[in-house]
Amino acid sequence: MIQILAWAQVGVVPTTPLDMVVSATAPTKIVLGVLIALSLVSWAIMFAKWAQFRGITRKSSAFMLNFERASSFEAAVDAARQSSDLPHGRVLRRASEFLREVTPALAATAGRAAKFSGSQVEALRLVLDAETNAARDRLSRYVPSLGTIGSVSPLIGLFGTVLGVIEAFIGIASQGSGNIGAVAPGVAEALIATAAALAVAIPAVFGYNLFANRLNRIDSELEGFGTELIALLVREGRI
Repeated sequence: MIQILAWAQVGVVPTTPLDMVVSATAPTKIVLGVLIALSLVSWAIMFAKWAQFRGITRKSSAFMLNFERASSFEAAVDAARQSSDLPHGRVLRRASEFLREVTPALAATAGRAAKFSGSQVEALRLVLDAETNAARDRLSRYVPSLGTIGSVSPLIGLFGTVLGVIEAFIGIASQGSGNIGAVAPGVAEALIATAAALAVAIPAVFGYNLFANRLNRIDSELEGFGTELIALLVREGRI
């Protein structure tokens, strides 16, 4: 700020945001550096999650098409082996493991095959719900960081603005100049921190809401897929 006042006295004042950043005080530069780091982190997360969700959407459509065409539960499990990284495939394989590990409570008779009891079907539902929650947790990794960055960035920018205004008034007091030409550059420099914080927070909050909605959709799809699995077992007479 003292440097800006000196420039104002000789008629040389920074007129662009870049000039103000270059001539900014050390606290303002530190705040801007932190905001730049947070911006890089948030954009890296958003690009990574965009690619991940895009791949899941494309693969899940093909998987569900194969699942609907499957003639039996075993055929659906075979199709799931080709989609080992897909949440739907993990849910299906977990159901297959449950069926292998659990012995049907209702023994086979002359008129029907062995069947699972109602309590076993409820246990299967709980297992599928647990796998669905685990899949959501894996997919939601780093997404909460976007919400944190979106919430914290404006506060960091406000902190930088306050420091800049304080520095501006200290410089004015030390130089004994309070005209608008001397005050305006310092205040503008302080407000750059706020503008930078908003530039970081807005995309981060937008990305967080976008991916949170996508996670909710995937969660609903997996719940519906679990219901379809149980319905398939009912059609095969296992339940």
